[in-house]
Amino acid sequence: MRTLRRDPILVALFAVTLTGFVLFALLEGDPHRQSQVFWCAQVPMDAALAYGAWRLRALVPHYRRFWSAIAFAGSSFTIGDSFQAVHTLLNPATASTTGTTVQSAFFIVGMSSNVLACLLFPHGLRSSRERLVFWLDATTVLVGGGVAAWCFAVYPVTAPVDRVTASITAALVVVAAFAATKAALVPRPPMARVAAWPMVAAPVVQGLAAFLPGPFQDQDHSYVFMVLLLPSLLIAIGPRIQEAVVRTDGPVPAVKRKPYSLLPYGMIAVTFAVFLIALPDDVSTRFWGATAGVVVITVLVAVRQLIAFQDNVRLIDRLDVALDHLTDQEVLLREQASTDGLTGLANRTHFTEQLQQHLDEGGSPSVLLIDLDDFKTVNDTMGHAAGDALLVDVAERLRATVRADDLVSRLGGDEFTILLPDTGPEGARRVADDLQTGLAGHTRASIGVAWARPGDEPATLLSNADIAMYEAKRRGKGTSVCFSDEMGARTAADAEIIRDLASAVGGGEFTLVYQPIVALDDLRMTGVEALIRWNHPTRGLVSPVEFIPLAERSGHIVGIGAWALREACRQAARWRADFPGAGDLSVGVNVAGRQLRSPGFVDEVAAVLRDTGLPPRLLTIEVTETAVLDDEESAAALLGLRALGLRLALDDFGTAASSLGLLLTVPVTTLKLDRSFVESITTVGRQAAVATAVSQMATALDFSSVAEGIETDEQRELIRGLGYEYGQGYLFGRPLPPHEVGDRLQLLSGDSRAQGAQGVVRT
Repeated sequence: MRTLRRDPILVALFAVTLTGFVLFALLEGDPHRQSQVFWCAQVPMDAALAYGAWRLRALVPHYRRFWSAIAFAGSSFTIGDSFQAVHTLLNPATASTTGTTVQSAFFIVGMSSNVLACLLFPHGLRSSRERLVFWLDATTVLVGGGVAAWCFAVYPVTAPVDRVTASITAALVVVAAFAATKAALVPRPPMARVAAWPMVAAPVVQGLAAFLPGPFQDQDHSYVFMVLLLPSLLIAIGPRIQEAVVRTDGPVPAVKRKPYSLLPYGMIAVTFAVFLIALPDDVSTRFWGATAGVVVITVLVAVRQLIAFQDNVRLIDRLDVALDHLTDQEVLLREQASTDGLTGLANRTHFTEQLQQHLDEGGSPSVLLIDLDDFKTVNDTMGHAAGDALLVDVAERLRATVRADDLVSRLGGDEFTILLPDTGPEGARRVADDLQTGLAGHTRASIGVAWARPGDEPATLLSNADIAMYEAKRRGKGTSVCFSDEMGARTAADAEIIRDLASAVGGGEFTLVYQPIVALDDLRMTGVEALIRWNHPTRGLVSPVEFIPLAERSGHIVGIGAWALREACRQAARWRADFPGAGDLSVGVNVAGRQLRSPGFVDEVAAVLRDTGLPPRLLTIEVTETAVLDDEESAAALLGLRALGLRLALDDFGTAASSLGLLLTVPVTTLKLDRSFVESITTVGRQAAVATAVSQMATALDFSSVAEGIETDEQRELIRGLGYEYGQGYLFGRPLPPHEVGDRLQLLSGDSRAQGAQGVVRT
């Protein structure tokens, strides 16, 4: 957390607080002027809370609703306190720390949003027993806090106070108690403790200050104003600290809780203390004796229960130690148990043993590998319990479809296998068709079919079935495919390419070429798109169509994309330094969905811009629709990229199924019409209609529009007439190596009319 010491917002907040303290002291004896300082200092604190919470919405998508509610609360506080600050400045004679009706209304709205935030964030409690224990403990704490608030604020045991102010103060204490309880008891809180405790302490400090008698009720000393300003500082720094934690350590990990919590017992003690303080002076001795007995018995029972908890914890620890000392043979036997715990089917070990036995006996078995389509969506949208229920149901349907001597097993996750003894290709195909029929209307599955050939091992047969299954997914899912030698050869070739990709970046085998993007009105080159080329040492040039999908599937795209991004930005910065006419030349870099979802991608882009010196406005990140479709991680990354000041283009627009919906959720600045809508635009009416619609949407949403694949003057004129601002295609230039782009920029630098050239997209 060393970066917190240099954080400009935290430094500014502490500077505002220190300045307020100094002014409070200098204005001692003038409560009206002190109140003016108090309200003016509140406004930047409130604004920092709103700003910090809003930034965390994008950084922590899992808690987006929580931080949205906190940001709304901060905005409400900012509006109300700004009004109050102006009011005190215009009416100094009536200035005080008590807010007007307007300020109180916005304060209540903000506090209500904070309460909603506490209720919204997920508990992370899975079983009904865990939820029951949590709510029992939480209710105990809330009742204790409510009793204290009632006796010291709403109906105080001492001098009477203003009921409205006291009620609001009491609400603050209860909200703080509830927030502290959730942060202490749930396994995955929305904030790290170092960030949460200042925000929890803020209403506690404010509540205690209101409860204290004497000068805190009169507010005629400078230190009273200092104490009253502290809660605003505490609640403002919380989100900023949390942002530093997330950027340094990632999302808050699950917290391992103790088997029991001391919070409820502490609140029992608080309640008894309040009860004893609230007793009138004329209570009889008999009543005091009974009261003392109740208190002592409760304390003894609580202590006894805590001792029992400790005994249970020690017992569990001893049991864990005993389990750790099991012999290696016992562990091995447990791991090799033959049954899958969830479905009751055979597990991988048992399946492999049975398959090996059939092969050893000279049999000709077939294997079906079944993978449920889009099973992750079920888990993500309906929960793991629904996913487990689906797996159990699928297991029952598979058992009901096959013969009695066929072996159904679950390999793990959503993968199932079926061993068909002495079954050839035709019989295996029929079983696969029967399975598709049995699963239809319930779920969809991709099935790979393979059969044994002389010399096959279980691993070979399973690998062949796996290859066929992935081919079924490639063909659109929900179908069955039988293995062929051609599939095996293609898979082997793909595996070789994937293996070579691992060393291609380090070996300097990749280069970038740049295709010009021009303004359609005067054909000025306003930008370039960086395109990657692979010069393989033995294969020669490998088409991106061939290696990019394999790089994405294997994960190598992350390293390749990082190299391409840095190289493109470095080259663009060099052009700007070498050619005066390249001052506003933008560069577009394609980014895969896997890159967007990789941790720290936004920071990586920021570092590249910083290291190369390229202004963010001259970098365009191009993503396809499928890369960001229904993906919170990608959406958060795009928001972070947009916050850096660079541009976002939706590439190949119009080819995915949910293009229109993405325009409302993805913060793009540019639409790039796919070349498939341009190639026949002069002859096919439907393509012209789609191109027109995309241009109109871009204009209505204030996006820039780029048409790809322009190859003729006729296409250019038609596209320009439809309203497109920029074009890209062979008509304006094929992808060029850097030195040829430099030649064009040299000509551009010599043309005085080019000095006002604009970037390819608007911010």
